[in-house]
Amino acid sequence: MVEPYQFVSSMLVLHMRTLAMLVGAACCMPLLAAEPVAEFPSKPVKIIVTFPPGGGTDIVARTVGPRLAGVLKQPVLIENRGGASGTIGTDAVAKAPADGYTLLFGTTAGLVMGPLMMKLPYDPVKDLAPVSLLLTNPLMLVVNSSMPIHSVKELITYAKANPGKLNYASVGNGSPNHISTEMLKWLTAINLVHVPYKGVSLSITDMLGGQIQVMFSPMPALMPHIQSGKFRALGVSSSKRAAAAPDQPTMIEAGVPGFNADFWYAIFAPGQTPAAIIAKLNGGFVKILAEPDLIKSLADQGTDPRSSTPAELGSLMQADIERMGNVIKAASIKAE
Repeated sequence: MVEPYQFVSSMLVLHMRTLAMLVGAACCMPLLAAEPVAEFPSKPVKIIVTFPPGGGTDIVARTVGPRLAGVLKQPVLIENRGGASGTIGTDAVAKAPADGYTLLFGTTAGLVMGPLMMKLPYDPVKDLAPVSLLLTNPLMLVVNSSMPIHSVKELITYAKANPGKLNYASVGNGSPNHISTEMLKWLTAINLVHVPYKGVSLSITDMLGGQIQVMFSPMPALMPHIQSGKFRALGVSSSKRAAAAPDQPTMIEAGVPGFNADFWYAIFAPGQTPAAIIAKLNGGFVKILAEPDLIKSLADQGTDPRSSTPAELGSLMQADIERMGNVIKAASIKAE
């Protein structure tokens, strides 16, 4: 027969041994968790582009990818998952393992404007982790040179004197050039008529023909017509002057306080990705975006390359959600 004190003593010893094993296991857990972070990356990293091959985002991603591979010492694969206005590719990253091996090539259009206009299967703020800004893509405001308009202030004055008589082009509801022009209308209380097109080339053709008088558009498509004298440049949509057109004022400088339509490309990881992995990835992008030849290559495409900290990118995204949300609400813009 086991004496009561012997039973209690045996149970106490067993309890203490079990507790010691649990404590030991808990002590080892941080080491086990830290090991993959220390080794990251140990296999190829994939960047998902939410548009088909050959477009502007794809070209930038394939320009940046090989350089990042050189820094990370691992292959960087570019995967195109187009469709549903970027929703398919973004959702894939939002639901991917939070280990840093699947990244999103994100844009303002997909992560700010899209969620403000439609219901999505993910929350870009909660389900994605900012890594680094890559570049901003300023739009240039131009008018047909036949118009008696030589500045943004003259455009505002003319539009107020001729309400509803100026047509402006976009490449569809919720597109960057649509949002930019609606922001101008909202801030200056002018009346311009929206004419959506299915592509930039079609809108430029009609602007050359005089059917369209005003438009915001990426600079590369406009520059030949500005140089030929057919279009007159009035300013750029970004918060800072564009490297590709340093003589053009920002809209704020041109007399529209509060105007800021910085359209950006940036890298995001799945939400809950460890901070140490985010830091390693961020360091890689910061390094390559300081390379002079990459800066020149991206600038030649009409963009302004610049990196950021994850916190800076997150703050930029939040500010854009508020600013562009006001415009989208005021103009009652719905996704097509």
